Amino acid sequence: EVQIVESGGGLVQAGGSLRLSCAASGFTFDDYAIGWFRQAPGKEREGISCISSSDGSTYSADSVKGRFTISSDNARNTVYLQMNSLKPEDTAVYFCVAARFARLCLYEYDFWGQGTQVTVSS
Repeated sequence: EVQIVESGGGLVQAGGSLRLSCAASGFTFDDYAIGWFRQAPGKEREGISCISSSDGSTYSADSVKGRFTISSDNARNTVYLQMNSLKPEDTAVYFCVAARFARLCLYEYDFWGQGTQVTVSS
């Protein structure tokens, strides 16, 4: 019943931008923080950014602060990740997650999607 679907990935040149979308259903959206992790081949999975669907509080990794912005459209059960000033090291599969506890949303999650590929060329 839980469904989390990411979209918006693609290939972009360094310095460019992409906007990822996460559409969620099958659970009470407002009870979760929704966010983004990424994983590149051979690298550790990394929590990037998340947002509390209830109060709008956001949490972001230092590696993306100032470049990535997360936002939520609660009416559509959708979260977005605006990625600017992309770097080749941002290349990874990005997947959307739902975390019961917002304060842990960069580290733990309960539901996740299948991911969307982001490739940044140099």
